[in-house]
Amino acid sequence: MRVLHITDQHLAELSELPDALPAGGFVWVGLTRQELSECLPSVQGWLMRQGCGAVMELHVSDLLNPQLPSHFDTTSLYDILVFRRLATAQTQASAEPDAVTHEHLERRMDTSPVGMVAFDRVLLSVHPQDCLVRDYFAAKIEALQNQHDVRGVSRMPSSPADLMLRMVNHMVDSYLDLRRVLTRDLTALQHVLLNPRGQFRNWNLLLAARDALHRLEELCEDQRSAVQEWLDAMSEWPVGDEGSERERELLRLRSRDVIEHVERVLSHVRRLESTTESAIQMHFSLTGERTNNIMRTLTVLTAIFLPLNLITGVFGMNFDALPLIHSAVGFWIAAALMGGVAVTLGWYFWRKRYLGTQQPR
Repeated sequence: MRVLHITDQHLAELSELPDALPAGGFVWVGLTRQELSECLPSVQGWLMRQGCGAVMELHVSDLLNPQLPSHFDTTSLYDILVFRRLATAQTQASAEPDAVTHEHLERRMDTSPVGMVAFDRVLLSVHPQDCLVRDYFAAKIEALQNQHDVRGVSRMPSSPADLMLRMVNHMVDSYLDLRRVLTRDLTALQHVLLNPRGQFRNWNLLLAARDALHRLEELCEDQRSAVQEWLDAMSEWPVGDEGSERERELLRLRSRDVIEHVERVLSHVRRLESTTESAIQMHFSLTGERTNNIMRTLTVLTAIFLPLNLITGVFGMNFDALPLIHSAVGFWIAAALMGGVAVTLGWYFWRKRYLGTQQPR
């Protein structure tokens, strides 16, 4: 468990949950699902003592559920947002090689939920065991305090909701990076699929790729709905002073930015799905065209040898009075006739482009 006290000017990491909330700023309590399960009574009791109110039992089960989809819910005491982030193994696998396998696709689409409960002055975040988001933001806020972070936002988080949206935005950015990885993998798969000299047989991998795109699309839709519900709930907050209204407007801007990033991922996934479907249709079209070329070539060869079979059939009939049958040069005349017919028909079909891979005129 990590307990951090964040104000506009500094960050202080506490060794344990404070007996009372500090005068300024807010407290961020970050812990894993296992830690929440073990320390749930103490965490609930601490929230009650601080006047925040305990987290509802149903929401506790949501925070402890590793399979929960992204969603948002609100109460009179707090807001809860569950957002699925890409697993750490995916980040490592994304830098791995170009070879596309079923295992690579599974690792790259491995996700896990991060739950965040935002009170007025307390943010409770529940992470998977291997999640790096908590430590990343603790280091980032420390860099902001020391003015070492020259990229992105240059101010400290002003409220639990602000920090929550920053973490959500960071998780969405990993999906933006995933777009390039999936595009590379599916492009390599499409090149194999459309190779005119190859024979594509790994249909299980193609089905796994399509299933990964469908899962990512459903995941993005859940994420977009969760952030949109949070944005709608924000509009129902009571009107405050000028400072609180400015803070609310900044939260709206950050929420809309998160939604815009999710929609970019969603639109890219749908383009990949469309491209993959088009590649499959083109593959079957190329297969049909290759089959037609083979059948056309075999038909032309059959048409060339039919007259030759006719000539050999005539000279093979059991009659004694056939022309050239008793001549010494009869065989050579018949062979020349058959050769001439074969060459003439071959030249004619070649001129008509019935031979080869070119389309006939």
